[in-house]
Amino acid sequence: MLASLSIRDVVLIDRLDLEFHDGLGVLTGETGAGKSILLDALGLAIGMRAEARLVRQGAERSNVSAVFEISDDHEIRRQLSEQGVETEGEPLILRRVLNADGRSRAFINDQAVSVGLLREIGDKMVEIHGQFESQRLLRPESHRQLLDAFGGHRADVDDTAQTFERWRDAETEAARRDEDFLRHAVKEMEELKPQPGEEAQLAEKRTIMMHGEKLSEALGGASEKLSGSEGGEAQLQSALRSLENVADKADGRLSGVIATLEGALNEIAEGMGQLDRLSSDLLIDPAELELAEERLFALRALARKHGTEVEGLAVLHAKFTAQLTSVDDGAQHIAELAAKMDTTRAAYERAADRLQAQRQKSAASLDKRISQEFSGLRLGNARFETSLESMNEAEWGQHGKDRVAFLVATNPEQPAGPIHKIASGGEMARFMLALKVVLAEADPVPTLIFDEVDAGIGGAVTGLLTDFVAPDSYGLFFSITLLVGAVMAGFRSVWGALLGALIVLFLPGATGALPASLAVPPFGFMVLAIIFFMPDGISGLALRTYRRYANGKKGR
Repeated sequence: MLASLSIRDVVLIDRLDLEFHDGLGVLTGETGAGKSILLDALGLAIGMRAEARLVRQGAERSNVSAVFEISDDHEIRRQLSEQGVETEGEPLILRRVLNADGRSRAFINDQAVSVGLLREIGDKMVEIHGQFESQRLLRPESHRQLLDAFGGHRADVDDTAQTFERWRDAETEAARRDEDFLRHAVKEMEELKPQPGEEAQLAEKRTIMMHGEKLSEALGGASEKLSGSEGGEAQLQSALRSLENVADKADGRLSGVIATLEGALNEIAEGMGQLDRLSSDLLIDPAELELAEERLFALRALARKHGTEVEGLAVLHAKFTAQLTSVDDGAQHIAELAAKMDTTRAAYERAADRLQAQRQKSAASLDKRISQEFSGLRLGNARFETSLESMNEAEWGQHGKDRVAFLVATNPEQPAGPIHKIASGGEMARFMLALKVVLAEADPVPTLIFDEVDAGIGGAVTGLLTDFVAPDSYGLFFSITLLVGAVMAGFRSVWGALLGALIVLFLPGATGALPASLAVPPFGFMVLAIIFFMPDGISGLALRTYRRYANGKKGR
């Protein structure tokens, strides 16, 4: 779950630290209070699109950190470990730094990562839900995952995936046993004759030859510095001669220095010899470079073709040769491979069928649970269906044979269809609420954020969701009060509406001492009298009176 959010220099926010706890957290405020800025800031931290406008005016950069509490065995820790990001024993910290020029950097637990990885991890940690917003519940590809999580199908899903991989491996092996394929592959490899360690040698040779000119210039410059009348060797020899001329006068004290300089001269001579040999080796033949490149690229292309490394080509060559020999020796091995392929396919189908049966059972339970939520959301006529469709064999995969989709119908006579195509704005908001309630425990995303989740909802449904207006508030007495106020005030003007509101406000108080059974009849007679004698209501009577007064004044 999201434990804390730290925001620095985002739009209007210079510094803000928020802490969250388990359960429901609510942030409220008037329009313009800054709720959307908080969402923008969180979006930065979880890898959403970064825009320079988010940097606070006058600041050099924005900095947002989101801290998540996750279990030690959470899948995300394993995923990050594979990417070289270690988080063991620590909270998960997603951080984004956005510069004023629009460039950004991403970090996970203070280790630099790509924005793509940050977004991938962020999608698994947070789901932001708003009306008409693209989200997983509206994407059919996520429905299978949610159904499996709801039904607890992890073991069957894993078994199906494993048997599918074994089946595909058997098919691949059988394909490789195809005589035409084997003969072609063996011929290619015999023509190329890949050798162990050859790729590294060719790559090194190519690199040296490509930079041969620069290397030759460098070697020549070094040799020139050491040789010649002004070179290091000549200078050292001159110094040595000077010391040798006075050595007999130093009582042996110069012998050590002279020996060292003589050794240095010998080392320089050896170094110059090596430079000469290297210079000779670096005489580049363009044709030789071309041949080296062609062979290197051919080896790498062949390795890609067979899904292996260049170093593995020699081993693969031997394997294909042995397989071709077995094919030439008889059909027994082919029959064994065919039997293995049939066995693995049958195992996969059994696993996929078990998973399908579990999904059908869970789908019925899910439909029932969600339908129970509809009644409280004024969706009593709506219908929710989890559709399971068997796919063609070509579409079978690690997740089984089923195509799963959540469908709804808002009217009994209407066929069920995708939520985003069937439901109106208010209906979609309520469908999403029902789905979230039922799938909350099964949903792998630990943090759900609802942005204006009540958008598109009105009337009595609002009362159900807020407990502000309940349906039973509209009893007989209150309903008649509304009618009396409207009739007494009049319907034809703004003043009538204002007057009606005042009547509804004060009338119940004026009759509050009377029981509803005694207060209702006078209201009824009052409505009839006004309709008969003042059809325009009090506001209409006042308007007519004013006009008569004004006309009479003009006549005088």
